[in-house]
Amino acid sequence: MTETSVPLPPPVNPTDPSDESRRLVIAVPLVTISWLVMLAILVMATFRISRWELAPGEAMPVSPRISFHASAGSGTPVPSRYPATNGIRFVTAFGGQLSALDSVLGWLDPHVQVDTYKEHFGEQTPTSSRHVGFQSMYGAKQIAEYVAMKRLGLDAKFEEGFVAVNELVCDGTPAPKSACKVLQVGDTIVKFDGTPTPTLTALAAALKGHAVGDEVTLTVVSYGDEPDSVSAQKKRTVQLMANPDDKSKPIIGFIPADTRTVKLPFDVNITTTDIGGPSAGLAFTLGLLDDLTPGNLMGRGRVAATGTMSPDESVGAIGALRQKAIAVRDAGATLFLVPAGQSADEVAAARSAAGTGVRIVQVATLGEALNALVANGGNPLPTK
Repeated sequence: MTETSVPLPPPVNPTDPSDESRRLVIAVPLVTISWLVMLAILVMATFRISRWELAPGEAMPVSPRISFHASAGSGTPVPSRYPATNGIRFVTAFGGQLSALDSVLGWLDPHVQVDTYKEHFGEQTPTSSRHVGFQSMYGAKQIAEYVAMKRLGLDAKFEEGFVAVNELVCDGTPAPKSACKVLQVGDTIVKFDGTPTPTLTALAAALKGHAVGDEVTLTVVSYGDEPDSVSAQKKRTVQLMANPDDKSKPIIGFIPADTRTVKLPFDVNITTTDIGGPSAGLAFTLGLLDDLTPGNLMGRGRVAATGTMSPDESVGAIGALRQKAIAVRDAGATLFLVPAGQSADEVAAARSAAGTGVRIVQVATLGEALNALVANGGNPLPTK
């Protein structure tokens, strides 16, 4: 029997340089692509663009932020306090500048609103918008204290504050020396043609006798500087404009901030740190009433509220209702009091965002809010 020899294949070299090079050729592009993707994500996450978000914030208890103190020299004791164990919550929305990555994520999130600079700030700047927000929060707290004390039959009255620019009145083509061009939001007007103007009443008196088109000299202090600081005072020449409601009457051309302070028989402090805006007025008022009366004012479950408060107890509309409804839902609240002045579309969007676990009730006045709380099982306020 003859054996047939079969040639064997050449041995494979496990360290064949050609194989290694092929693997290296494949691996290098993959590593490069991975690094490029990571670098792109890093750049998008850190590079800020001209986009701002309006996103859900938080629903936070009011009671822990309230404190009462005896006024120096008043002789009036601080009233008894009944700290709320399940008190009212005020609601915020977040509105920071976005990175490129955050903008993409925001556009994909149905509950986040991504705005352009113009949409977010209008005619304001980020600095002036921040000032207006803080000034509005100050006014909201003052009004809440006034309304709550009046409701409880305590002595409360407003005193005029300084003259601050909250908004500029700009017509179609503002004159070069108009307030719209010369003043800035946040400015404090301390003198009018050399006459001190510590209050709006004093400013109105100084304006008498002037006509539309007159040029006057205003002494102003920029936002952040002390009004009493002479070194911080700057003079501005302003041409008076016509009152849009009565063309024969002159105005400087700005809407003043509410800088009134409320005088009470004792001191009240509501801590809000870096939170701005007037929308917590209703919640602050209810929080003060709850802390100064026995019993459970809120009733069943967690309760949140949003809405501005006026001295006549009317509740005003606010912004970002849909985003605030989400914050209320996430906080576990079951009742959300909102202004009656919100549009039907806004309320429908808020109800859809909050889900069936949150009951949204619209109120036009403080009285209606208190009635809604009684219907929720809360104790009515004691009669005066």
